[in-house]
Amino acid sequence: MSLIKEFKEFAMRGNVVDLAVAVVIGGAFGRIVTSFVNDIIMPPIGIALGGVDFKDLGYVLRDAYISEGGEEMAPVTLSYGNFIQNVVDFVIIAFVIFMVIQGINRLKKKKEEAPAAPAAPPKSEVLLEEIRDLLKK
Repeated sequence: MSLIKEFKEFAMRGNVVDLAVAVVIGGAFGRIVTSFVNDIIMPPIGIALGGVDFKDLGYVLRDAYISEGGEEMAPVTLSYGNFIQNVVDFVIIAFVIFMVIQGINRLKKKKEEAPAAPAAPPKSEVLLEEIRDLLKK
């Protein structure tokens, strides 16, 4: 019974919940960036390179053939166009994450640099200073 209680405490701890939320949002963000690259970035690049669709770029290592058993075997290809597209995805995701972290760090730095308001001295210290000033007079 205590094992279940310990697991609940672990799962409800702030860091675990934050990590779960980050993973879900990260997955959704990855799909958005992939769509951005596939649907917005790569088509103009393909047009600029003469109407090339990067998904179709590849080098055929072995053509399709029919096996001895009569089964059609798919061609073996190196899909370097798909690899290029994934590299572009990665670079964009890494850059956006870098920019977000830079923004967060700047906000933290501004908070740290903000001068703290001087703390008011305790009443007893103020009273002692007044007594001292009176004695000087």
